[in-house]
Amino acid sequence: MATKIRLQRGGRKGYAFYSIVIADARAPRDGRFTEKIGSYNPNTNPATVDLNFDRALYWVEVGAQPTDTVRNILSREGVYLMKHLKGGVKKGAFDEAAAQKKFDAWKADKQKGLEKVAADEKKAKLDAAKKALDAEKQVNEAIAKKVAEKKAAAAQEAAAAAAAENAAEAPAAEEAPAEA
Repeated sequence: MATKIRLQRGGRKGYAFYSIVIADARAPRDGRFTEKIGSYNPNTNPATVDLNFDRALYWVEVGAQPTDTVRNILSREGVYLMKHLKGGVKKGAFDEAAAQKKFDAWKADKQKGLEKVAADEKKAKLDAAKKALDAEKQVNEAIAKKVAEKKAAAAQEAAAAAAAENAAEAPAAEEAPAEA
């Protein structure tokens, strides 16, 4: 029986969520499986992977063939690196402690890289928000300037109209007492 490590689709339409399962190669994608070893959610940024590392390593070591996507997931999680390091231990290149130390160093470096990416993304979001706020302030200042100009023009027109009305009333007021 050929064993595969594959993704089994779940979730609703347009929002796929996958389980990482061990299944017979002849079984359909969403059919029977031997064991569920994790889950994969591509909808988050970055994609979320919840993996039972020991069981995944066991199945890779006994010869289960992963699909391309699952191979990439397992590689990113370090399953293939650990398989490689265990092979080095079996050959006597180094001991188990050195292999674990190398794996921990790789994992810490990977975690640092992920944190840097997350920090860069957060900084980019903050910069974009600041840029949008500055642009909105400029637009609001331009609108406020136009409103101030309209109010000033209206005030000038009102002052001119009042001056013209006062000028019209002044001669009429002078003529009225003269007639009386």
